[in-house]
Amino acid sequence: MGTRGSYTLVDTTPAKTILVYRNGDQFFVGRKFVLSRRRVATFEALLEQLTEQVEAPFGVRRLYTPTRGHQVLQLDALQAGGKYVAAGRERFKKLDYIHIVPRKPTKMRKLKEIKPVVHCDINVPSRWQTCPRMSRLINVFTNGRLFIPPVKVIIPKFSLSDWNVVLAMIGEKVFPLGGVRKLYSMNGHLLDNSKDLQDNHFYIAGGLESFKHLPYWKSPKVPGEVQQRYQDIGKHPPRRKQVDSQGKEPQKSDSTAPETQDSVYYAKKEKKTVAEPVVQCGAGDV
Repeated sequence: MGTRGSYTLVDTTPAKTILVYRNGDQFFVGRKFVLSRRRVATFEALLEQLTEQVEAPFGVRRLYTPTRGHQVLQLDALQAGGKYVAAGRERFKKLDYIHIVPRKPTKMRKLKEIKPVVHCDINVPSRWQTCPRMSRLINVFTNGRLFIPPVKVIIPKFSLSDWNVVLAMIGEKVFPLGGVRKLYSMNGHLLDNSKDLQDNHFYIAGGLESFKHLPYWKSPKVPGEVQQRYQDIGKHPPRRKQVDSQGKEPQKSDSTAPETQDSVYYAKKEKKTVAEPVVQCGAGDV
């Protein structure tokens, strides 16, 4: 006799599709979930899968109906095409879940075409161009001390904007009486700002005293071309006008006294004529 093969019982219950919302979320449009007995055998397994699909903050522990909030406790109570609300351990939050409208994606703003900048033909120097941007290397003599060689002083660019700082930095290497209060050029011109400073030029630092006119340019530390230039200036010094105590030029006086000049008020002196001796001729003279 032939033996019948063993048959396994297969659950032929059709799968159900349900739509699950998130409790209290008015923007969550719901997510479809296919409920199959082969994959979901118990109600606890359903809650675990809903936790992954709905992404509830503290996991899905309860399932409610969307209109009245009745709690579902069994798989058989779920209807095909039904709508439910997944929640944690909190109470049902009443919302109009069925009419939640999905939000439209925000439209991307069209980026405006950036046109190239049209530069003006007017050349105006900017502020950083007007400020001194380079450091200065200068050579400084001491006022009135001809035999002291000049000292090199480097003034950083950030210190050139303050003239008092410039004098203070020079005073760290040059020591006139009373400290450095003034700075002169080689020809005695008083400087009052750093704009007149030039690289590798020579200057004279002094205190409160006046400038001492000495041939500083004869120092061996001064280059030959600088010495020649100041030597040529020394050969033709500018003539200075004589000024009296009141600031007026004295009038030129004539070499002759006013009494000796021709005038109607003074009589002219008569010139004495020397008489020549008279020679008498005698009879015996030839």
